[in-house]
Amino acid sequence: MEADFGSLVRLYERRVKNTNLDFVRADIDSIPWNDRMIGIKGARGVGKTTLLLQHIKRDIKNTDEALYVTLDNLYFYEHNLFELAEEFMLMGGKYLFVDEVHKYPNWSVELKMIYDELPELKVVFTGSSILQMLKGQADLSRRALIYDLNGLTFREYLIFNQTLSATETFSLDDIRNNHKEIALSITNQIKPIVHFKKYLEHGFFPFYKENESSYHQRLAQVINMVIDTDLVSIHDINIETVHKLKQLLFVIAGSVPFKPNITKLSEHIKASRNTVLMLINYLKDAQLIAPLYASGGGDNILRKPEKIYLGNTNLIYAINATNMNEGNERETFFMQQLLRNHALNSSPKGDFMIDNEYLFEVGGKNKNLSQLKGETNGYVAADMMEVGYGRIIPLWLFGFLG
Repeated sequence: MEADFGSLVRLYERRVKNTNLDFVRADIDSIPWNDRMIGIKGARGVGKTTLLLQHIKRDIKNTDEALYVTLDNLYFYEHNLFELAEEFMLMGGKYLFVDEVHKYPNWSVELKMIYDELPELKVVFTGSSILQMLKGQADLSRRALIYDLNGLTFREYLIFNQTLSATETFSLDDIRNNHKEIALSITNQIKPIVHFKKYLEHGFFPFYKENESSYHQRLAQVINMVIDTDLVSIHDINIETVHKLKQLLFVIAGSVPFKPNITKLSEHIKASRNTVLMLINYLKDAQLIAPLYASGGGDNILRKPEKIYLGNTNLIYAINATNMNEGNERETFFMQQLLRNHALNSSPKGDFMIDNEYLFEVGGKNKNLSQLKGETNGYVAADMMEVGYGRIIPLWLFGFLG
């Protein structure tokens, strides 16, 4: 049976009605929703759809003026996106929310048409993190504001679990200069360490709450979907390349952290050096891995990373929990939290150089500043420590970065 406009509206109304506002990401107040066209990109499972529906339910007074659609709906086998947008606008629509654009051919062309031909309509669209949203078949760079949605921070995880009431975020400078006072204010409310360990295992993707016992199994399925479906459709890769991507991901997951030898990798997965570096870039765009590069060198995708981490700590448990290493887990957490708003590079003197200014070592509670001797901007992020001192800062506190 052919889907029609009315069926889209009924589905939208049901989804908005069933949307819960008990926990709303802080990102919802950071997005300039009044812009004419906004793109929200992020890894599968980070909550892009929920964010759209919560914004509609919370912030749009007349929900009849809005419409949410997902582009894998059967309607789009018989109709195109521009046709829908035009019909919706003629019926008084003002806000169109389009989910899963990467599942629709010519999405960028039609979004450009909507922007140019239907100026009264505001459009928000979402897509996979691996989309080159400012490229594609039509240039949206002058039309769409692109926003990145990440997984839950440790702070958001605590609020989501109702372990901690809503509390402010802090800048890196706040944490560097006032970490003791900030940590004391938080530890007066909760004991962070036990919750921190649970977050590292299952707190990055909000869907963990649906069924915690099967979370890692479902996360492994998401990883396969990203490679088998998203990467295949966007980069037009074949089955052999899919196999090489999975081989590469498993090799990276098996190290602590992975220091790539491109020649050995080429031999292992039977691919050229440039192909290996290209596959690393694909996995990076999909947020399955996070390469760490030396300072300088620009954005050349054929640069060799100094280290490669998985994209977040939950992926460690989903891919290779038997090879768990605390040092790797700590560094992966630190990197995932800092990457949101800071530039990270490798350094011969420490684990991470932040914004080409601050040097950080990441370790356990007995880690000291000896390795950073003489570095006035050197700091330690120490695990298993509630409150720090001097330039030794509790690792968990970086989960409160804004």
